[in-house]
Parts: sequence; C-alpha cells; structure tokens
Amino acid sequence: MVDGSTDLETYRVVHQQLQDLVLMQQQQVESFGEMIRNREEESVRAKMYDDVVKELENERLEHAKTKALLSKESEKLQFALGEVEILTKQLEREKKAFENALESIKNKTLKELNKNDKLKSKCNDIESKIEKQEDILSSKEDQIKELCHQLAKQKATLKQQVNDFEIQQHQNAYIERVLERKKRKPCGKFHSSK
Repeated sequence: MVDGSTDLETYRVVHQQLQDLVLMQQQQVESFGEMIRNREEESVRAKMYDDVVKELENERLEHAKTKALLSKESEKLQFALGEVEILTKQLEREKKAFENALESIKNKTLKELNKNDKLKSKCNDIESKIEKQEDILSSKEDQIKELCHQLAKQKATLKQQVNDFEIQQHQNAYIERVLERKKRKPCGKFHSSK
C-alpha cells in the first residue's frame, strides 16, 4: 500500500508539476503571444510611423511646392494689383476729363440754347413786325388803289371839264367872231339906198 500511495503521491506531484508546467507554458505562450502582439503593434506602429513620416514628407514637399506657387501667384497678384491701380488712376483721369468735357459741352449747349431762344424771340418779334408792316402795306396798297381810282375819275372829270371848257371857248370865240362881223358890216338898208 505504501507503494501504491507513493505512486499516487508521485502521480499527484507529477500531475501537479505537469499542471504547473502546462500553466507555465500557457503563461509563456500567452506572454509570447502578448510579446508577438506587442511586436506586431510596434511593427504596425513603426509602419504607420514610417507611412506618417512619408506622408509628412510628401505634405512638406507639397507645402513647399504650394508655397512656391503661392509666392509666384502673389508676385503675379502684386503685379496685377499694380496694373489695376495704374488703370484705376488712368480711368479716374479719363473720367475726370470726360466729366469736364461733358460739363463744357453742357455749358456750351445751354449757351447755344439761350442764343437760340433769343434768336427765336427776335425772329418772332421780326415776324410780328413784318406781319404788321404787311398789314400796313396792304392797307396802303388798298388806299393807293382807291386814290388811283379816284384820280382816274378826277382825270376823266377834268378831261370832260377841259373838253367842255374848250367847247365853251370855241363857242365863245365863234360868238365873238359873229358879233365882230356884225359890227363891221353896215346895215343892208344903207347899202341898198346907196
């Protein structure tokens, strides 16, 4: 029985040791697995780090390119702004010159309009005077026609009177001649007795 219990004891010890060994192995496996995971994570992290470093380098490179491009574009922008400022000043000068010219033209136009208004007023006055003078002339022409008509009547009357006067003179002369003859001739009785 001693041998049997010893075997059992040995079995238990061996079993316990085996369990301890298995436990130790499991722990080592877990520890090794942990270590592998850590290394993998570190490896992943290292890879990620490298990737990030590469991305950072790329970003720095792109940033440098962008910065250079920005610098060139800034120069272009500054040049364009200078051009815009020059053109703006030129535009302002041209605008001012145009406004001055427009103001001058407006003033000239106003003066011309005033002149035209004055000329129109003078023309209207002259036309009114001409109309009055034409009315006066028409009236005078009517008067002249009437006077000519009266003069023609008077001439005709005067001519008739002259004719009548001449006839009367002729008659008077004739009568005087007849009377003169009668005075010169002696009576018929005296002639016959002689």
